[in-house]
Amino acid sequence: MNQESLERANAFLAAVAARVRPGEFLDAAPAEIAREIGIGEPLVAARAVRALLARRRLEAQDGRYRLLDATPIQPGEKEQVPRPRRARAKVRRAAVRREAPAEGRPTYSQIGREAVDRLVELGREVATLRASLRAAKDEAREAREARDEAERRARMLAERVRELEGRAEMAETNLRTLLAAAKGAGRDRVGDTEMEAILSVLKGAEAHRAASAPGEEPHAAEGSADPS
Repeated sequence: MNQESLERANAFLAAVAARVRPGEFLDAAPAEIAREIGIGEPLVAARAVRALLARRRLEAQDGRYRLLDATPIQPGEKEQVPRPRRARAKVRRAAVRREAPAEGRPTYSQIGREAVDRLVELGREVATLRASLRAAKDEAREAREARDEAERRARMLAERVRELEGRAEMAETNLRTLLAAAKGAGRDRVGDTEMEAILSVLKGAEAHRAASAPGEEPHAAEGSADPS
């Protein structure tokens, strides 16, 4: 503390001692007392108050100041109350601590790095699962198309089988009709006309052609019976 600051602090202390006794709180604001002794700048008044607080002439309590000792400050007197440390020093120490963490204790940067790596791995797994799902959908679509094609072919074959069964039943009916007509004519042998009709039925000819053969046979029989 230089001589000018010392004189201002002692002048402020004398003004306070003139107002209150030791142990009592100030009845006025420090800025008002500073103006009374000719200190108009608030910063200068604040420095004087801080010097008195550091040498235990004043005490701050609940936002008020109390006089502890009215003895003037002596030149070279050291501070009894340490000054509060600045926030910058705390920030610097915190940065040093972050740079040199304790062993076995993870830092935020390490946790963040691990989280990012894990997210990257999860993204790769999701991409793989999506590709597998897409391939499975394609296979399912191909299988569904193959099933539809097989069902369509099965329906076509079933219709073809029913058609062939119907034609076989029709051929059997026509054949029975021809044989019954031949037996009704009283002949042991089947004529050429009946044989052609039977062959046409077996080859899948139309039903009316097979049905017209029995009608022609009686006429042929009558024609052959007239000469006799």
